Amino acid sequence: MTVETKLTLTGEDVRSYSESNREPEWLAAKRSEAYALAETLQLPKPDKTKIQNWNFTDFPVHAVKDEQLTGLAELPQDARALIDIEGQKNIYVQRNNTPAYVKLSDELSEQGVILTDIFTAAREHSELLQKYFMSDAVKVDEHKLTALHAAFMNGGAFVYVPKGVEVKEPVQVLFLHDSEDVSLFNHVIVVAEDNSSLTYVENYLSLTSESNGQANIISEVFANDGATVTYGAVDVLSAGFTSYINRRGVTGRNAKIEWALGLMNDCDTIYENVTHLVGDGSNSNSKSVLVGRGSQKQNVTAKIVHWGQDTDGFILQHGVMKEEASTIFNGIGKIEHGATRSNAVQESRVLMLSEKARGDANPILLIDEDDVTAGHAASVGRVDPLQLYYLMSRGISQAEAERLIVHGFLAPVVSQLPIEGVKKQLSEVIERKVR
Repeated sequence: MTVETKLTLTGEDVRSYSESNREPEWLAAKRSEAYALAETLQLPKPDKTKIQNWNFTDFPVHAVKDEQLTGLAELPQDARALIDIEGQKNIYVQRNNTPAYVKLSDELSEQGVILTDIFTAAREHSELLQKYFMSDAVKVDEHKLTALHAAFMNGGAFVYVPKGVEVKEPVQVLFLHDSEDVSLFNHVIVVAEDNSSLTYVENYLSLTSESNGQANIISEVFANDGATVTYGAVDVLSAGFTSYINRRGVTGRNAKIEWALGLMNDCDTIYENVTHLVGDGSNSNSKSVLVGRGSQKQNVTAKIVHWGQDTDGFILQHGVMKEEASTIFNGIGKIEHGATRSNAVQESRVLMLSEKARGDANPILLIDEDDVTAGHAASVGRVDPLQLYYLMSRGISQAEAERLIVHGFLAPVVSQLPIEGVKKQLSEVIERKVR
């Protein structure tokens, strides 16, 4: 079946935007190819969520230009609260669609570490970017949303760690949204070469209560042989966006990718977090928490695919639903044929705080190999009355008791975030959303 979609931009608009950023020919060609595909490809089909009537294509403006920052002190207060202004050595800030500020320590720069915006990476590190950009982890032709992303990409970051380099201080990336008409087609690539290590922390922060744009965001993370990547993120995008957020990882031999994701958007969102354990002995932990409120509709898929032998994957999803919000949590562990002695474990738990809230934990194990271990746990329910009784019997009000239970329920991910300002932000967002 062919899906007809009228796109907001023309093919000429896409070519013109590429030229304005002085992109290499390969990237311009990939954009044009993606634009043609976007007109015919179907939308993805997330399990148990109908998105055919969601608006993924209309937006008022493709790119909003802002002034660059001369220092982090110029950021709005809510953004400054996420950053150690004096102590943060490695940081990139994008304001709406403008690369606004970047700082990388001299030590890391001398070791060959790269931290820059996606457009500078395309111009100055073209061959390196081409190797990883939508060629392995995420493909342009997967469905309509990946094609739209490649065609309309208007921001993002590139982080590269050479072989054997250990980045001891976290690299922080802040995507700041403070204009209602902005759309975010951000692409992030994180590469850790053999035997290197990196902690990457990402924030999406809306300072407007409403948005008229689209958020179509893709991150590709590569942990090559013996490398370790810790990827922390907190998403706080405002209502009005229609969001597709896809974070995907690929591991080499004996490599490791750790995910700690705080999914706190106020808009309808499709989340994907997929890790391909390709190298023997590699492993991944995917931990995510979500709070839904109002009439939000969300679909969250965490998936770990075992290709290599002796691979280990663990998925933890905790969600809290209130008011009339609804969310589907899909936890998928897939063990391919030949991935002997692999281990796939998952846990999905949903806590509902109101009669009209809906949550569905959907555990899936797909196993094509005999010599493996696998298991799953899932639960959907309301606050345990025995826990409430225990707390209230000690003089705590019911509202305060529920608040404490929710924070404890979500703590496994909050505690994993490596930057104190970001950890505090996630706790405060949770507090605000469940209040």
